[in-house]
Amino acid sequence: MKGPAFVRDAPLAHLRWGQSNQVVVLLHGVGGGREAWGDSISGTGRVLAEAGYCAVAVDLPGYGDSAAVEPYDMAGLARAVIELIEALQPQRCALVGHSMGGMVAQEVMAWAPQHVQALVLSATTAAFGKADGAWQAEFLAQRLAPLDAGRGMAALAPGLLLGMASPLAPHDAVARAAVLMSAVPEATYRRALQAISGFDRRQGLPELRLPVLCLAGEHDRNAPPMAMKRMAALIAGAEYVSLPGVGHLANMEAPAPFNLALLDFLQRRF
Repeated sequence: MKGPAFVRDAPLAHLRWGQSNQVVVLLHGVGGGREAWGDSISGTGRVLAEAGYCAVAVDLPGYGDSAAVEPYDMAGLARAVIELIEALQPQRCALVGHSMGGMVAQEVMAWAPQHVQALVLSATTAAFGKADGAWQAEFLAQRLAPLDAGRGMAALAPGLLLGMASPLAPHDAVARAAVLMSAVPEATYRRALQAISGFDRRQGLPELRLPVLCLAGEHDRNAPPMAMKRMAALIAGAEYVSLPGVGHLANMEAPAPFNLALLDFLQRRF
């Protein structure tokens, strides 16, 4: 199979595998980009295309080749994804969101649920908390301290991702994830952290009326398995899967079991 097409002339720049009108839109985390789903990191796009889907791995606003949005908030990020789905005109669409991407996916469901027929939430949460809360302030201070000290994304990424990954994660996988995160513009990273700091869509979980998979990592400290299991319990008919030996970077740490769980769900319920 040939490599993905890179599409810049769209509401969001993206990589595209396959030609099917059954479209799976892949949304990356705060330290990611379209290549998080690419052949050299997770291979998710290729696996989906080989199974007969069209896989679309986006650069969220401000990442890669996608323009930023104003205001840079969760609603703005969701609107950009909705515009892309409308431009693609799929017969059916599934959203797969990792970490921040999972929050954006939930925001899409709040604004345009008619556009999505299946939802996969990976290593994410339904609520980050109050935007002005003490925990959020401490979280932002810790994440931004290296940048405030002038060290830049390349210095921040390796240590941060090492703490997110499972101790069992292959070193080369974490290294590739760090290279990806290092390429995120510092201004985008700062704005993305601010955008998610007050995210809360807990009340929307019981309103979801579509097949949902909550996909956790056994050793994830950012989106703990029990928290994701509780989230799944609030969604009628949702499935919950915990990947053994995996941390927060599931699709990058353990592509084979991640892709297998994703494909199994889509083939049965999408």
